[in-house]
Amino acid sequence: MDKIAALYLAHLNPFTKAHEEIIKNLTKRYVVYIFPVRFLLNGIEINTKSFPFSYELRKLMIRKVFPNQDNVIVSPNYTFYSPFIRYLPPLFSPYSWKIREQVVNTISENRFISYTGDRIERYTLKIYRFHPLKSKRLPISASFVKELLYQEAEKNTSQQQDTLNKKSHSTNRDDTWEDKVPEPVVKVIRDNWSVIQKYVNIKDETLKIAGVKFPKKGFF
Repeated sequence: MDKIAALYLAHLNPFTKAHEEIIKNLTKRYVVYIFPVRFLLNGIEINTKSFPFSYELRKLMIRKVFPNQDNVIVSPNYTFYSPFIRYLPPLFSPYSWKIREQVVNTISENRFISYTGDRIERYTLKIYRFHPLKSKRLPISASFVKELLYQEAEKNTSQQQDTLNKKSHSTNRDDTWEDKVPEPVVKVIRDNWSVIQKYVNIKDETLKIAGVKFPKKGFF
């Protein structure tokens, strides 16, 4: 029986337990291709407060969780090249269809499906002929995990750390970022804590247009 590929296009910034569960479930039936999104300006990746971790760090997170698994493939081919405005509006821009070409040309299987837990994203993937599965969104949000990471960084740099520790809701075990990412990813984040420190006190230079997030730098 021919193998079928499952395409997972996502930010994965950072990689959470929800991402891990999605991929584990997909590996039971498919060869899984993971595409962490990248934004490049003159060949250099652009990161922001919304997208703090580089492609290489996100790839490392995935590899630490899924070591030596031949049916889990991480690819850099979900890449937007500056100026990012040329990819808008989605579906109508020919450059947005080049993204599909980049992704599909990565896989070696003759058949493929894609995954998303978001209803609107599923509709978009269907139009792009990515053959999305019907799935439910899992509860752990990477955006919420980032909030908790930045909260910890703020507390660690505050002169009133003890007071903030008492008041912050993130001291609740249910709101601890370490509980929401796989154990190997905790170490990757701790080893690269300077990434969080870099963005914690600066403005988020991210645009959201037509439901899609882009870095401001390199947009035009």
